[in-house]
Amino acid sequence: MARLSDLKLSHRAIIAAYSFRKYDWRPGTRLVKPLSESRIALITTAGLFLKLQPPFRHSIRHDDCSFREIPDNANLAELKIGQSSDAFDHTGIEADRNLAFPLDRLHEEAAAGHIGSSAPRHFSIMGSILAPAALINETGPTIARKLREDATDGVLLVPV
Repeated sequence: MARLSDLKLSHRAIIAAYSFRKYDWRPGTRLVKPLSESRIALITTAGLFLKLQPPFRHSIRHDDCSFREIPDNANLAELKIGQSSDAFDHTGIEADRNLAFPLDRLHEEAAAGHIGSSAPRHFSIMGSILAPAALINETGPTIARKLREDATDGVLLVPV
């Protein structure tokens, strides 16, 4: 497991000075049926996008709070990595997109009957957002509405 001391000095300084927000996730929703009957979606913070989609914006402010829809039948090898943070090594994700977006594993779980089904679309956002107000107030609720439209019962959030 990585430790704070493993990070570059500049990243440690940002974390030490950052004003982390506390967010009460209660009154979130609860899963009301067994996983074996539930439709599950993925959300990744790897900033993945399809070649026909616009890439995530890179800026020193790390403020791109947009999202990309990834269809359930997407070819993982075609997903581009848009994560702009240099705080992690992209090598593993370059070799296997399932590390950041485990779509193949989700399909395997559905085939094995461990989950009911995979949602028709999944979502990718950018991680390392320094000012997350738009992410919390706009992007999150928009994605939640789309998940409800798809009758999604649960979400696997894959932080990167």
